[in-house]
Amino acid sequence: RTYSGTETEGQLLNSFVQYFGDSLGRKIKNMPLIEETVLPGDSLLTLPVVIIGNGPSGICLSYLLSGYRPYLSPEAIHPNPILHTKLEEARHLSIVDQDLEYLSEGLEGRSSNPVAVLFDTLLHPDADFGYDYPPVLHWKLEQHNYIPHIVLGKGPPGGAWHSMEGSMLTISFGDWMELPGLSFKEWAASKRRNIKSDRVMPEEIACYYKHYVKVMGLQKNFRDNVYITSVSRLYREKDDEGRSHQNEDISTQHLEMEDGQKSLIKRNWEVRGYQRATDGSHVPFCLFAENVALATGTFDSPGRLQVEGEDFPFVLHSMSDFGAAISKGKLRGKADPVLIVGAGLTAADAVLCAYNNNIPVVHVFRRRVTDTSLIFKQLPKKLYPEYHKVYHMMCTQSHTADSTQHSAYTSFPEHNVLSFKPEMKCVLQSASGLKKILKFSVALVLIGSHPNLFFLKDQGHSIGHHSNQPITCKGNPIEIDPYTYECTKEANLFALGPLVGDNFVRFLKGGALGIARCLAIRQKKKHELIESGDGGGDGVP
Repeated sequence: RTYSGTETEGQLLNSFVQYFGDSLGRKIKNMPLIEETVLPGDSLLTLPVVIIGNGPSGICLSYLLSGYRPYLSPEAIHPNPILHTKLEEARHLSIVDQDLEYLSEGLEGRSSNPVAVLFDTLLHPDADFGYDYPPVLHWKLEQHNYIPHIVLGKGPPGGAWHSMEGSMLTISFGDWMELPGLSFKEWAASKRRNIKSDRVMPEEIACYYKHYVKVMGLQKNFRDNVYITSVSRLYREKDDEGRSHQNEDISTQHLEMEDGQKSLIKRNWEVRGYQRATDGSHVPFCLFAENVALATGTFDSPGRLQVEGEDFPFVLHSMSDFGAAISKGKLRGKADPVLIVGAGLTAADAVLCAYNNNIPVVHVFRRRVTDTSLIFKQLPKKLYPEYHKVYHMMCTQSHTADSTQHSAYTSFPEHNVLSFKPEMKCVLQSASGLKKILKFSVALVLIGSHPNLFFLKDQGHSIGHHSNQPITCKGNPIEIDPYTYECTKEANLFALGPLVGDNFVRFLKGGALGIARCLAIRQKKKHELIESGDGGGDGVP
């Protein structure tokens, strides 16, 4: 690898720790960069927490680690009387300092993670019943609770929200997209933004998240244009601590060696990557962390059909590529329809986008239109009229109905794509086995997306609920402790948001609460050990 010079490298690394004290700054100047031959020593900088991902999950976690603490508001009465009684028992304590398992016991909601349900009902009481109650919490900044951390993201704070299609409305209400301590409606009013409905465009949310980091004073913890290349665990031989180090990937499970060999003890995390400079050059870095929190979301890798011809340039996998093709006029005047594959909301967005641009659509999906698991079945018609318009077309304008293939819209329920051909044709197969060949102008495969955890050993397959399988939001999320969000298969590695099954911003905030409480307890124990003279070691126990 090549670098642009030691001055540039030093500037980058010093910027990582400019708020962590002069002593840390002195250490960072001698930090080895990314040469594979360099092994880190104990004198190098070790941060308590490195957060990978700067979307709403990473932002919310940074907010809590920065010392912001939620308390029960003096005038607040939660509509759940049992929960309110529990909250009253420890009114003098912040929620971070209370027993989250006790508070969340018996609560039900649209997340499988109990702390997510708890935090959501404190911020949006009875929201699923249609009520618009104010939060029962108020926030205090307690700077003594600050835990040094860094948030690393590829783009500006807000993550994938900055790259979403700007013409579509969000599924969640604007209020449900907001983060603690800053009302979305009040922010929109202060910016004189004309919010016409409870649902807003992604660009509004992206702007809100970026502003949130600034107004909450979190900028010092954030670094943009940062790409992670590896996260690995450091180990050291127990009886040779002064001289020997080993660097192993996180999937190492058996640390006790057999046949009389030396055993290893786990040490800190090593985080390697590079920051893209304004001139396009890559400035590499290497950081060490006691804890790593994964907040990368699931928009990194679009789902693929894994069929022949899917790599042809006329087969797209994102709404942004489709929007670009439309804006450049590539589809103007085309006689053949656009082929859209998928039955989720992103596919519905593509149908609407094509429909609004007078582009004919052939819509292919595997499920029956009566399938109760279709997302359209879960959306109230009055709130989501545009999606129900698509669903109505899916049901009534099937290829079996009285419509021609080249009308404005034709659906092919219960069909699979077998292959794409170079002459821009697609081979479909129905549930009965009947094959059809369709001609199209461009194909758009929108069947969901998956997280890209390539920087972990085996792409993180070892830390999911089902070992040795890819991490997915629905089928195989990362397995965590439900109250601390720590990976059950790897200590001091945390995950939140879509990686643990919480797709909605409403619920990912619970992950930040669980992690913040866990780290606060461990930091307190560590300080107590240091004060008693028994401290030291390689990180948080």
